[in-house]
Amino acid sequence: MKRIVVLGAGESGSGAAILAKEKGFDVFVSDCGTISEPYRALLDQNGVAWEDGQHTEALILNADEVVKSPGIPLNAPLIQKLQAQGTPIISEIEFAARYTKAKMICITGSNGKTTTTSLIYYILQRAGLDVGLAGNIGNSLALQVAHEDHAYYVIELSSFQLDNMYDFKADIAILLNITPDHLDRYDFKFQNYIDAKFRITRNQTADDAFIYWAEDPIIDKEMKKLQLGATLYPYGFTQPNPLPVSEEELALKGRHNVLNSMAATIAANVLNIKKDVIRESLMTFQGVAHRLQYVATVRGVKWINDSKATNVNSCWYALESMTTPTVLILGGKDKGNDYSEIDDLVREKCHTLVFMGLHNEKLREHFGNFGLNIIDTDNLADAIQGAYQAAKEGDTVLLSPCCASFDLFKSYEDRGEQFMKAVKAL
Repeated sequence: MKRIVVLGAGESGSGAAILAKEKGFDVFVSDCGTISEPYRALLDQNGVAWEDGQHTEALILNADEVVKSPGIPLNAPLIQKLQAQGTPIISEIEFAARYTKAKMICITGSNGKTTTTSLIYYILQRAGLDVGLAGNIGNSLALQVAHEDHAYYVIELSSFQLDNMYDFKADIAILLNITPDHLDRYDFKFQNYIDAKFRITRNQTADDAFIYWAEDPIIDKEMKKLQLGATLYPYGFTQPNPLPVSEEELALKGRHNVLNSMAATIAANVLNIKKDVIRESLMTFQGVAHRLQYVATVRGVKWINDSKATNVNSCWYALESMTTPTVLILGGKDKGNDYSEIDDLVREKCHTLVFMGLHNEKLREHFGNFGLNIIDTDNLADAIQGAYQAAKEGDTVLLSPCCASFDLFKSYEDRGEQFMKAVKAL
């Protein structure tokens, strides 16, 4: 019996383990952290052996194949040992795709993935298609394939997930943009990250679609170097406008969301969804949590939760959309960030910067000579109070951190939820 070892028992790992068990494999799950109670119960209910708090090498290195959580870096010692002995290491998406004939609509990019993925899923639902939502959002693809396989899947893919995908093929692949992100996972080499993003086109043929933002300079440069097998669908402001509504009628506001709506529209057109369904969906979609999410107006000051802005380019889009004087809360776990991308917008839009992280040295060094009011904190409560005192009536306080959340929070969702709770308590 073939032995499958799953490393990491979060949403993707637990789902992969259940699918592997259902397909008759000898399955073992190992997580060096603590497996949360819902996933423990799921594994136990399905008779899957597991451990947490450690990685027992004797129970892992004998695997015929390993399904790795995207959160585990490729340079982790255990991963290197597995690679050295030639053990195949794949992602949950790669594993799950072996057992479904569904059409795969896959979305990646440095920014806008969740919004675009959610919008496409919304359009397909409104069109009455049998569709599942998976990847970085929604439920585990593997668990859905095991228990409720769909005809279509809309999948948000990070570069980490793409790293360990080999035979997987997207029927529709969407690349929204590429800006420096996660460079700490790619030897601080931007090209390595670019290469990871373009893996979304792997194995595509002329029967498949590759939808990409033609005006992104990085994508444009790579497209001139590559010869891809897919049918190409470029979009952008210099391309024919695919939108069936005016920009003013779009439910999602901002230049970046016009682009996201274009990508979603082209995907829907490729799937032959009726124009009326696309039009109504674009006009009624409500966006996603933690992305430019209005929280409250307190003492005439608007508070916005953009906790999902875990890189500098995402913060750039948030600042671009600000129409009032802004207090910007930023900081967290730096991923090799280059903050110069937002310099002009910070000078133009912000009068106060609130740093919120355990290590703010890089922020102080970069923004310290801008002549702005700077408030340096190492916790959420002090950041909120500092912003509250600095903001004037008519201002906006924007949480758009530029950084990962793992120094002070469990996730960007946790950061956003705590932020909203604190704001509503003011």
